[in-house]
Amino acid sequence: MLSTESFAGARALGEESLQMWDLNKRLEAYLARVKFLEEENEVLRAEIQSAKGSPAGDSWRAKYEEELRALRDALDHAFREKCTAELARDNLYEEVQQVKSRCQKEQAAREEAKKQLSLSRKELEEERRAQIWLKERAVQLEKEVEALLEVHEEEKAGLDQEIASFSQSLESFRCAPVAFQPVEVEDYSKRLSEIWKGAVETYKTEVSQLEGSLCQAKENLWKAVEDNQQSQLQLQHLEKDLAGLKARKEMLEENLARQWQEQRGEAEKFQVGEG
Repeated sequence: MLSTESFAGARALGEESLQMWDLNKRLEAYLARVKFLEEENEVLRAEIQSAKGSPAGDSWRAKYEEELRALRDALDHAFREKCTAELARDNLYEEVQQVKSRCQKEQAAREEAKKQLSLSRKELEEERRAQIWLKERAVQLEKEVEALLEVHEEEKAGLDQEIASFSQSLESFRCAPVAFQPVEVEDYSKRLSEIWKGAVETYKTEVSQLEGSLCQAKENLWKAVEDNQQSQLQLQHLEKDLAGLKARKEMLEENLARQWQEQRGEAEKFQVGEG
């Protein structure tokens, strides 16, 4: 659109320049004509002065005066045309200046448009690279989450097996004949079983919450990839959340392992005391 307007402006400028040149030529011709008439006027005046002293001066005088009036009329007409031409030239000059100013503005607008287009292309390329990086990072984090869940399931299965084994041991202790166990030993066994069940339930609750948090983190991760405006910030938050969940899982497993060792120690003491 800018190229079409610029071409039209340049064409108009060329036409107006041609008109101005034509007016200047016409003005020069008028000025030459006026000068010629003024010279003829001076010649006629001289002839009139010389004719006044001759016998046939009266007849010549009337003739010359008539020619002089005609020359004056022609001179006035030429002067009016000169004024008209000068006015047209001034108007044309103003139009030419306006066209020049408009062409300069159009040129500046084209340069600005090129600059903005270059910046837009650069921003688009940067955004495209950021999208590629986010997708790659999302795939990497998803693999880490899947690996973490897989390890978690394996550890959970092992702990469930140990819990079942320990529960069977406690049940076998409680099922022994009362005649061979003191009352305080039976109470201790019940209390130990309740403590262990409470620890197991707490662990299962924490594990369930951890699994839910990991799934939510996975969903939020893909939502963050789809969101172009705040994707990097959300991705950083999700990475922090994922690291926190990993640390929480490790701490939970350490606590459970410590409780498991304590319960085994108590069970061993119980067996020694029973023996």
